[in-house]
This record gives sequence, C-alpha cells and structure tokens, in this order.
Amino acid sequence: MPDFPKNRATLSKGSGALLILAIILASLNLRPAVTSLGSLLDLVIGDLQMNGFVAGMITGIPPLCFALLGPLAPRLAGKRGPELVVASAMGAVLLGIALRAVAPGTGFFLLCTALALAGIAVGNILMPVLVKRWFPGKIGIVTGAYTTAVALGASGVAGVAVPVNQMLGGNWRVGLGFWAILALLALVLWLLVYFGMRNQIAAQQQHLASNSNDAAGIGPMSKNATAWGVALFFGGQSAVAYIFMGWLPKIFIDLGVSPAFAGSLLAILLGVGVPLSFVMPALAAKFSNQAPLVIFNGAVGIIAIIGMLLAPVQGAVLWAVLLGICGSNFPLALTMIGLKARTAAGVSKLSTFGQSAGYLLAFPGPFLVGVLHETSGSWVAPMWLIAGLIVFQTLVGIMAGRPRYIEDTQLEQVR
Repeated sequence: MPDFPKNRATLSKGSGALLILAIILASLNLRPAVTSLGSLLDLVIGDLQMNGFVAGMITGIPPLCFALLGPLAPRLAGKRGPELVVASAMGAVLLGIALRAVAPGTGFFLLCTALALAGIAVGNILMPVLVKRWFPGKIGIVTGAYTTAVALGASGVAGVAVPVNQMLGGNWRVGLGFWAILALLALVLWLLVYFGMRNQIAAQQQHLASNSNDAAGIGPMSKNATAWGVALFFGGQSAVAYIFMGWLPKIFIDLGVSPAFAGSLLAILLGVGVPLSFVMPALAAKFSNQAPLVIFNGAVGIIAIIGMLLAPVQGAVLWAVLLGICGSNFPLALTMIGLKARTAAGVSKLSTFGQSAGYLLAFPGPFLVGVLHETSGSWVAPMWLIAGLIVFQTLVGIMAGRPRYIEDTQLEQVR
C-alpha cells in the first residue's frame, strides 16, 4: 500500500462519529427516489396518463442522469468543500421528492425527478472523496458502511414502498412524498456537520489548495489505463445491476414464476447485497490485487444465468442469491476508486471519471434487453447478453484490480 499523505485537519472522536453517521444517512438517500417510484409506477402512470415511452424513460434514465450530472460535483466542491455540496445535494433530493409528489402533470413530475437525480448524482461522486479525505486509513471499513447504507436504501425502500403507500391511504403522492423525510434528516445532519466542523473543513481546503498540483500532475483520466479499467468495470456492473432492477421480476414471471414470488426474488437479490456491501470493501482493502474477488463474483453470476436458463422455477431463490453475490461488484468498484489513487484529489478525479463514464456505458443496457426480448420473443437472447456483460465486467475488473494507481501512469511517463 502507498504512504498516504496525513490528514492536516485531525478529527476528534465526536466529529469523526458525526461525519460517519452523516455519510451513512446521505448514502441511504442515494436510491429511494428511484426504487420508491418503481414500486408505485403503475399508479403514477395511470394518474398522470403517461405513455409507454415516458414510463420507459423514467425507469431507464437514472444512470444517464448520473453520468451527465456527476461531473459537476468536483467543480462545485472546489471552493467550499464537498461537505457543503453534499448538504446541498440532500436539499435537491428533498425538494425533488417532495415537489414531484404534488406534480400536476408529467412535465413537472419529470423535472422534479431530475432534480432529485441531480442530488443523487452529486452524492454518488462525492462519497468516495469524503472517505478518502477524512478516513484515508480506513477506506475499506468506511466504504463498507456507506455502500451498505446504499444497499439498504435500495432494497429496504423497494420492499416497503407499497405497504407504506397503503398504510398512508393508497395515494401515490403521499407514498412517494413520504421518503422526503429521509432526505430532510440527512440535510439537517449535514448542515450540523458543515457548521460544526467549519474550522477543520477550512483547514482541509487550505491544505488541498496548497497541494493543488497533485491533481494537475495526474493528467487526464481519459488517457489513464488504470482509470479506464475502473470506469469499464463500474460500467459493466452498473449495466447488469440496472437490468435486473428493471427486468428481473418480469423475466421470472415469463419463465413461470408467480408475480408475487417474482417481486420477492428481486428483494432477495437486493437484500443479499446488504451484508456483502459491508464485507466486500473490507476484503478488497486487504488485497493488493482485487482480481480474485472479481473472478469469484463473475463465476457466481455466470452460474446464476445458466441456472435461470435451465431451471428457472426450481432454483429461483438460489439464482437470486447468486445474482446478489455477483452484485457485490458495486461496492467492490466503489472501493477500488478509493484504493487506486494516492491522494484525495486523485480520488476525486477518478471518482468523477469512473462513475460518469461507467454510468454512461451502463445506460443502454436495460434498453437493449427490452429490444432483444421484443424482437426475439423470448428471454434467451437477453440472458446471453447479460452473461456477456458479466464476462465483460470480469475481464475489465481483473485489469482494474491490479496493484496500480492512477499516479503510476504519470510517473512512468516522467521516467
């Protein structure tokens, strides 16, 4: 492991605990705006009289928004620091969720959803930056904590969105707006962090400004082999994840599983990711080369795909569990972002490039699955596409997992 530069602004135990809690609470808000809508989409479509194209756009647009809006995060964080920007991101999520609940029509609903997704995009990019900035010696543990929170926010809300909506009277506006409370809690906590730690944050900003050449000396990520490895790996696993979040229940239903059971299979897949989101980053941080973890996840994913083709009903639970294990490539990819750069400035550049390029690569995945199913009339071709994506993410993940850092490319050029 490299010798990371020491943090110039030391954290007290109280400040450190408060910051970790704030990171976890923000991470809990990085998926509910998406998963709560998916659970209630039929009600929204009926009430707002959306056509099929608009409904499909809503389900497929999150990764595209993450790709396009994520690069704004480092620029916004440059002057005041990522802490204030994350607080603002939580405010955007809060407003987006709350306002779309009272949207009079489709246009305003889409605009408010985009606002929430913008806040999520910024949060996606800045979480690894905050971890590297304040906890450089505990990247695996803290990354595990926040990626577990992301998984909980996704699976938990997906599982309870319908019951919560029914408990609140069955009105989708109340059911969707309810999750603004979670964003409000995160906003309040991040404001406490920002104003309570403003001296330490200012010291960090001053230190980073005095070492701004660290980031400039790395060079463009688009010409960095290690950065491309991370970006391709992130994109491959994101494509598979969004395919299953959007299509898994329908795939299983068409293969012979009841609708209720198909919904529970998605919950199982997402639920398996909760403990693995904590375990995987800790494991990854102990390996100088993360390739063995990538290979294991890829092999498990291929077994699940073959099983779904040969015995979809008989082994449905097992296949969902195996796909959930394969899905732990998400926290693994986020951990790599923190491990493949020596400085917080480097992590910021790698996080921006890796996630933005990755989400952009992932965007066509769910649409291609739909096109293949529509044209072939079966799920065989889409399943082989998913298998190909798993093989792809495994191969590029092996490249990304090598014990190299984005700064190494620049050093080689100097030599």
